[in-house]
Amino acid sequence: MSIVCCEWQNTAPAPMPGMEGWQAAAFRISGDKAYFFGCGFYGAQDTLCDDAGRHYFKDCYIEGSIDFIFGNGRSMYKDCQLHSIADRFGAIAAQDRNSPCERTGFAFVNCKVTGTGKLYVGRAMGQYSRIVFAYTYFDDVIAPGGWDDWDHNSNKNQTAFFGVYRCWGPGAAAVRGVSWARELDFDTTRPFLVKSFVNGRHWLGPSDP
Repeated sequence: MSIVCCEWQNTAPAPMPGMEGWQAAAFRISGDKAYFFGCGFYGAQDTLCDDAGRHYFKDCYIEGSIDFIFGNGRSMYKDCQLHSIADRFGAIAAQDRNSPCERTGFAFVNCKVTGTGKLYVGRAMGQYSRIVFAYTYFDDVIAPGGWDDWDHNSNKNQTAFFGVYRCWGPGAAAVRGVSWARELDFDTTRPFLVKSFVNGRHWLGPSDP
C-alpha cells in the first residue's frame, strides 16, 4: 500500500500531562507494507498510532504533544519533520516492543525535531522498547535527559534499546543525557539506516528513496 500527499487531523485539544482518556489519534496503521510519502499527521496526544506491521514514512510532517508516534510497528521515518505542540511536557515516540525476539522498533533518519517543550524524544512503552535517531536535527526543546523509561519503578532502562548516531542541533546534547541511551557506532547503526530495516527491498520499489 502506498499513500502519497494525504493529510489526517484530529482537532481534540492537547491534554495536560498525566490526564487519562484524552488520547485522540489522527491515524492508525496496523497493516503490513505501507509506504507514506509527503503526508501530514496533525493532532496532540497519540497523533499517529504506528500499531503493527512494516511501514516506511518519507518526507512526512508529524505534529503532536505527548507520545505523538506510538505503537509496536517496525517503521522507518526518513526526512520527516517531527513538530511538538506540547505546553509543558511532551514526547515524540513511545515504542511498545515487549520481547527481545520481536523485530519491531522505530528508526528516525535525517529527521528534524522542532516545536515547543520540554520534550522527550522517546519513552519505553514496552519492556524492550527500541528507538534510534540518526543524522537528526534537534531544536532547543529537548528535556534534560532526553529519554523516559515510562515507569520509574520498572527496569525498562535496562532492557530498552535507545540509540543516537551523529545527531546535531542545540538540543542534541540533551538527547545523550541518560546513561542508558547509547551513542552508537556506524556498524551498530547501519541496520537502522537502510530500507532493509523494514525489509523494504522486497516491497518498496527500487526507485523509492
